[in-house]
Amino acid sequence: MSSSVPSLANLLKQTDIEDHEEVLRAADATLKQSKGDLDTQHVKVIALLKLDSYEDAVKALESGGAKLKDRARLEHAYALYKAGKPVEAAEIAREGSERGFQHVEAQARYRTEDFKKAAELYQQLASRPEDDAEADLRINTGAVDAQLEWSGLGELVRKKKPGREDLEAFETAYNAACGCIARGELGQGEVLLKRARDLCNVLEDLSEEEKQAELLPISVQQVYVLARLGRQDEAESLARGLDVRSVPDASTRHIAQVNGVAASATPSNPFLAQRLVTKDLQTLNPDHPFHFQSSILNQDRYATDLQALKFGGTADSTATLISKQNLSNLEPFHNSLSVVNAAAHARCQTGKEALKHILPLLEKRPTDVGLILIIVQLYVLTGNHASAIKLLEGFSNRLEQSGSAAELDVRFAPGLVGAMVSLYRSQGRRGHEQSELAKAATHWRRKSKERPAGAVQLLKAAGGVLVESSEAEHQNLASEIFTELHNQDSDDRYAAAGSIAASPNTASPTQTASLTPINRLVAGIDVEALENAGIAQPVPISGAAVTTRKRPAEETKPKKAKKIRKSRIPKEYDPNKAPEAERWLPLRDRSTYRPKGKKGKARANLLSQGAAPAGDSDGSRPGTPGGEVVKAKQQQGGGAGKKKKGKGGKW
Repeated sequence: MSSSVPSLANLLKQTDIEDHEEVLRAADATLKQSKGDLDTQHVKVIALLKLDSYEDAVKALESGGAKLKDRARLEHAYALYKAGKPVEAAEIAREGSERGFQHVEAQARYRTEDFKKAAELYQQLASRPEDDAEADLRINTGAVDAQLEWSGLGELVRKKKPGREDLEAFETAYNAACGCIARGELGQGEVLLKRARDLCNVLEDLSEEEKQAELLPISVQQVYVLARLGRQDEAESLARGLDVRSVPDASTRHIAQVNGVAASATPSNPFLAQRLVTKDLQTLNPDHPFHFQSSILNQDRYATDLQALKFGGTADSTATLISKQNLSNLEPFHNSLSVVNAAAHARCQTGKEALKHILPLLEKRPTDVGLILIIVQLYVLTGNHASAIKLLEGFSNRLEQSGSAAELDVRFAPGLVGAMVSLYRSQGRRGHEQSELAKAATHWRRKSKERPAGAVQLLKAAGGVLVESSEAEHQNLASEIFTELHNQDSDDRYAAAGSIAASPNTASPTQTASLTPINRLVAGIDVEALENAGIAQPVPISGAAVTTRKRPAEETKPKKAKKIRKSRIPKEYDPNKAPEAERWLPLRDRSTYRPKGKKGKARANLLSQGAAPAGDSDGSRPGTPGGEVVKAKQQQGGGAGKKKKGKGGKW
């Protein structure tokens, strides 16, 4: 050890701090003479890290043994992280207590998609600021927040609205834009992406090549946003101007190519698109996409298979993957497989034709969440809300009766509860809506530490509906929900307003202080205009029949006489002469009818039995009393109440 100290000192004197290659050559020369020189080995590892030779740095640490690893733990963790081994890097960094270890662990946790832990580490670093740059902390925190939104953990993000400090650097503006895009705020995201591009273009400390490398991810996101906004021409124009091959990151390059195909306004060749999308994502390592990106890319692969009319192969491949999973789960990719499988069986048809092919699958997979939802959606599209409600209610009852904690979590998942509530609301079933939200809120209040994404929003929706209920039990539950939410986040104005509405007698000053004063809320309201306008009527639900008790107003305008075709007008038709009133009666029923012959007169007398005698006149029929006719027939021996038995006849 003592013999190596002078050589190391001479080494440091002969080199410049920026000349890392010279340091590496000198370290190698020294190690040829003394392989066990721990100081020189450490210097070599640092030189390799400075030269971005991370794989070689890991090999040098492995060859140096346990002593070198223990001495250079921070360098070891950083080398593993940069070499694409974030899991090992996080485990080593976790054992250190210095600030540098926290930085490395936070970055490694970010790469392993443990965004919750990464956010906690950055919050700890931000609470104890030291010599490290505040701007770097803000950039990394913004990146973690965006990933939390993408992964469905948006409730953990403390800062939703971009601040002024986020508009000062292109990195922070880009991260804020990604957060907005993940929340569906595409308009705000587009503005922030333009801001990030402008800030990057005006930087003077970056070369032109470095600027282009930073602008490419921004442009890729812009293509996605424009396509989502329906501005296909702008998205296609921007995608054509990108030099995708120059993107250094493999996953970003692949995503840019896929977005370029998706943004095309003209339909592309489905077979060429399939060849691009079906690329093995494992070949992108170590720059592999995040889980949510891989899930979307796999869905794109199945979509291109369906466009290429590969229905049988798609149905078989997705069925194999579905059979390996528990059907009652909420994993997005698994449920998307169920949708793709249903589309393949239906051969991309919709409506009732699709239901004929998909409903038999329900007998094999009665607890498949994705399949249930796609059938419910098809029922809604065909206007059959009753069948959709019956199907979803049956599925919910099966999960409740199972008694399994995992299946109960699926039963009261915010998305499924929201679908059920929407169906009830579309049919005006207010009581069922309140009962559904009350059961879901009770379930998640018991599991305050294991709530999924969207549980807080579900509790807020439940409280808002239950506070209007006439049942005391529902009102008490609403009060408890809002009180709990307000205790968790005192800055939540919705929770404060709900707590006051649910229990106005127990409202505290802290709750009312966060709300807008009533004077400001009603300042711009014209009371007289409201009174003159009358009571507003509720807008009818689309698809529902509009009923009213009022009679329709009588038409005051005279109806226009219909024109009669000439072919239908009689030859002797006179428009000035009134038509005969008895023209629709048979001839024998008209008052002008005169029977011919004795038989005709006798028949006429029979038809007029019981008629009052009329006076003789030229225009009227003579009276023929029926009694005389009956007498005459009786005298002749023909009783009116008897029938003669004919020959061979039957009674």
